[in-house]
Amino acid sequence: MTRTRRAVRLTVRAIGLLLLLFLLFALVLAVNGWNAFGQAPSGTRLEKLAASPHWKDGAFTNGRGGWIDRQAAYRGLLTASAVTEPEPGAPVPVRRTDAATLAQLPTSGLRVTWFGHSSTLVEIDGKRILVDPMWGQRASPVGWLGPARWYAPPIAIADLPPIDAVVISHDHYDHLDQGTIRALDRGGTTFIVPLGIGSHLAYWGVDEKKIVELDWWGEKKVGAVTIVATPARHASGRLGSQSNQTFWAGYALIGPQHRVWYSGDTGFAPEFAEIGQRLGPFDATLLDTGQYNPAWPDNHLGPELAVEAHRLVGGKTLIPIHWALFNLAPHAWTEPPERILAAARCAGVRLAMPRPGESIDPATAPPPTRWWPKLVWRTAAQKPQVATLNGDPAHRVAVAPCKAPST
Repeated sequence: MTRTRRAVRLTVRAIGLLLLLFLLFALVLAVNGWNAFGQAPSGTRLEKLAASPHWKDGAFTNGRGGWIDRQAAYRGLLTASAVTEPEPGAPVPVRRTDAATLAQLPTSGLRVTWFGHSSTLVEIDGKRILVDPMWGQRASPVGWLGPARWYAPPIAIADLPPIDAVVISHDHYDHLDQGTIRALDRGGTTFIVPLGIGSHLAYWGVDEKKIVELDWWGEKKVGAVTIVATPARHASGRLGSQSNQTFWAGYALIGPQHRVWYSGDTGFAPEFAEIGQRLGPFDATLLDTGQYNPAWPDNHLGPELAVEAHRLVGGKTLIPIHWALFNLAPHAWTEPPERILAAARCAGVRLAMPRPGESIDPATAPPPTRWWPKLVWRTAAQKPQVATLNGDPAHRVAVAPCKAPST
């Protein structure tokens, strides 16, 4: 046998072995993650989806498109190790949430407890609304692969007070966790979700009578609090074949005395002004601030556009979320708070920046203090996070320049 033939045979065997390993990996993933994938909408639920004005050609659309610089995104994967501390190098100073405090509704009528990333408890005018709860160990369908959380939940689900409603913005794994949903499915909790996501919940055992699916501007009353699904610019999917088969949204929580807006995961959209006109002003906004990348500028707001969104909806106190729990984008883990401090200072926007697990009254929260370490981070001028208007990179959202403070 010649050297050439031997080399060819060895190459074929190596390729075959790699394919076999890939197939075994896919099989293990499918078996272990099948339930967590959820279930695509079908039957009458699919008919309801098809009636939405946002359903086109068999999938949901955000109406504005989105742009991805794939070459830059791939380069970012190769150079991710150059990012300064994308994950904490020391324990995050989490504050253990006091179950006794949560057992009593706030006398002011409004209290916000942030558990990290987007998981937030909003106690508003006598009702408890849990936003995008994530108690799982990984943002993944399996427990042995995928982004791992940096710290344990600040409070156990069993120690939470009775929850009136759980609202879900979309079905990505860092926002919709199978184990968390099952643990919260107790008593009279209502699950309010965008169109199609009810299929996942029903598959996991949640009673259909407890599931409310909303299109944009749809609403559900929970006692005296009205929960309204608001437009967002994002996408969905838990498995490749399910991409955009479920919808996505933000939420306005409107009580007799207080109003809160949660953006959900979203790129910038001029519809924010309409949200403010129709449902604002808001005592507090919970805004998508972290896990961004200029290579995909239309998926998340980022710090500077979060400040602009807050201004458009008529927010009083901005609470940055979607950071400080998972590593999902190539930036220092402390970059989002540093940049939003700079942007808010320039715009004269009031910030509240609690530690994970901390409860605050947005109206009386103290000015932000750095509870995170001081690391090297890139400013808005060095790394602009600027959305496109309609998916064309030549046409971007206008953002007033702002020089980051030296402190």
